[in-house]
Amino acid sequence: MTGSDLILQRMLALHPKKIDLSLGRLEALLARMGDPHLDLPPVIHVAGTNGKGSTVAFMRAVLEAAGRKVHVYTSPHLVRFHERIRLAGRLVDEARLAAALEDCERVNDGAPITLFEMTTAVAFKLFHETPADVLLLEVGLGGRFDATNVIAPPALAVITPVSIDHPEFLGTTLAGIAFEKAGIIKPRTPVVVAAQEDEARAVIERQAGKLRAPILIGAQDFIAREEHGRLVYQDETGLLDLPLPRLAGRHQIQNAATAIAALRQFDASLPDSAFEAGMARVEWPARLQKLSSGPLVALAPKDAEVWLDGGHNVAGGRVLGEAMADLEARVPRPLALICGTLATKDTTGFLSAFKGLVHQVFAVPIPGEHAGRAPQEVAAAAAAAGLRAECAASVTQALERIAALSWDKPPRILIAGSLYLAGQVLEANGAPPT
Repeated sequence: MTGSDLILQRMLALHPKKIDLSLGRLEALLARMGDPHLDLPPVIHVAGTNGKGSTVAFMRAVLEAAGRKVHVYTSPHLVRFHERIRLAGRLVDEARLAAALEDCERVNDGAPITLFEMTTAVAFKLFHETPADVLLLEVGLGGRFDATNVIAPPALAVITPVSIDHPEFLGTTLAGIAFEKAGIIKPRTPVVVAAQEDEARAVIERQAGKLRAPILIGAQDFIAREEHGRLVYQDETGLLDLPLPRLAGRHQIQNAATAIAALRQFDASLPDSAFEAGMARVEWPARLQKLSSGPLVALAPKDAEVWLDGGHNVAGGRVLGEAMADLEARVPRPLALICGTLATKDTTGFLSAFKGLVHQVFAVPIPGEHAGRAPQEVAAAAAAAGLRAECAASVTQALERIAALSWDKPPRILIAGSLYLAGQVLEANGAPPT
């Protein structure tokens, strides 16, 4: 266990709740730190339910292709906490992270504060101290009362697709959740919005109108489509003919479109070549990531495909189902799904998207996650979704069972249901994010 891990463990004891949406505790700490959050590089603030991380990854790839130095703040991490903070292009190193954590811990002096609030203060301190051209700042949960929303007005706000998730914190209606996400919109600050369901779009448009914030909306003010193996993007300023995104799945075309629209709004001087390079170079682990080698992949049947995704809510299930259907249409293979989920998620709703696609579900636990569903619960949810399912003690055992079955052709294996499970798979397979 590293020094930063030990400090993060201590910080967990500072507040009885893991999540307690509020801004006051963090603002008080930041004031004692000299308000580093008010002196940052230009910020692109990103909220939404699905696609936030991918949209940030697209923007980072394009900006870096254009020679910009880019800070990035995302959550959660997959393997190591360091993945959450990228300083001018590189993940924060252990020495700087541990020093910043210790400094914030000292200034906080034991006051009640959540871990995410503390680590957001750490990130702001590091972003303030390190020169860069832009900060891509991803909301942790919601938007209005998320810790990241203490910043000065950003250069731009971005809202990715909104759907039902975290109802225990954000409510159970699409309109209510959209209102929370729209809380990052600031007066007269431009906002770029991915294509939304009507109910969510109406709420976001209304909030932008109240604040006189210029707004661009996907499928209305900008569009993207696949055409002859290319990504064609168009808005009022013109058309871009780009390579298809390196990230797999048709949903990534829309995430790329939101990123392109945001960057064209943020910096009109970005050359077309940067967008071309960004589409080809973009990386975002555990989002329809094809695993080609490693100890876990070696357990799969010979010539099998192994895919990994952190999708976990109903909308994420639909996206994954579409992606698997697209792969099946191009290269037919029997599909096996290894699935582990949290008890806070609609597991039956997530799995319903795979009806008619999956040959067999293997329900697994998520080791170390107290909120993880037992495999028996996941299997029951799969049965309720009309899928054949059995339990396995681990991903390793599930892969061994898949390898022991008779297949008429090498199977396609999807491991999904939780970002926590995805992170454990990456670590076990020897491929942590860099």
